[in-house]
Amino acid sequence: MRVVFAGTPGPAVPALRRLIASPRHEVVAVVTRPDTTAGRGRKAVRSEVGQVADEHGIEVLAPQAPRDPEFIARLTELQPDCCPVVAYGALIPPAVLEIPRYGWVNLHFSLLPAWRGAAPVQAAIAAGDEITGASTFRLEAGLDTGPVYGVVTEMIRPTDTAGDLLGRLAEAGATLLESTLDGLEDGILVPAPQPAEGVSHAPKVTVDAARVDWTRPAHVVDRHVRAVTPAPGAWTMIGDLRVKLGPVTPVDETLEPGELAVLKNGLLVGTGSTAVRLGTVQPPGKKPMAAADWARGARLDSKVRAQ
Repeated sequence: MRVVFAGTPGPAVPALRRLIASPRHEVVAVVTRPDTTAGRGRKAVRSEVGQVADEHGIEVLAPQAPRDPEFIARLTELQPDCCPVVAYGALIPPAVLEIPRYGWVNLHFSLLPAWRGAAPVQAAIAAGDEITGASTFRLEAGLDTGPVYGVVTEMIRPTDTAGDLLGRLAEAGATLLESTLDGLEDGILVPAPQPAEGVSHAPKVTVDAARVDWTRPAHVVDRHVRAVTPAPGAWTMIGDLRVKLGPVTPVDETLEPGELAVLKNGLLVGTGSTAVRLGTVQPPGKKPMAAADWARGARLDSKVRAQ
């Protein structure tokens, strides 16, 4: 099967590598988001998917938008049988969806129809779900509403961050995506419409939304911090200093919400229930460090609170 793979960030890389290595499928091009600029020299930086394509000498298409006429013309010339897509980052217009004969097959990191949207892994952790997974489905005009080809399930571990869980789902999902394309080529796979019940949505997590609300119970604070780790990263104000936080641990201590307690072996913060022990703290412009070490160096005033 001739495929044009669409994806951008690191979690899409295992699926791309799996299809490149597949004896049944030929990746004739990759679609990714345009290069970004970074560093003092403002150098162009290729997406992680684009870098893998470059390593293998695969043509890279990076339109500003998938509706660009030049992109549509080139995709039509390539005559793909299918366009697998993983975290590409832009909506595919209806005219482009119709180009490959098997359509666009999306690998989405949830058990659809749960957690449609940009941040399904973060939403599952924040909600306290015990089980999640990945789904392959045929793209259509609606947001993650297309019929489903297959799923894999994954347990959410008590200490999972979004990065941990997404790493496992990316690997399991790569296998699922390859088997989905195999089934389509063999003519044995028919997608099933998503049920109307159980629909939930997971919009992109903004930096503002990643701020910790210390009035919420400890278990909710714990899940929130893990859900936004590593990106965009949990944060709070301690006095007039904005600091990023690593995962926390609920403890059997009672403090007022936002109240700090500096101990020999840690830094506690009060929540709406029991306190939590901070793991790492990252002050502006510095590297993450153990919260206890930071607290000793910062010499926190007893009146300072997290908020």
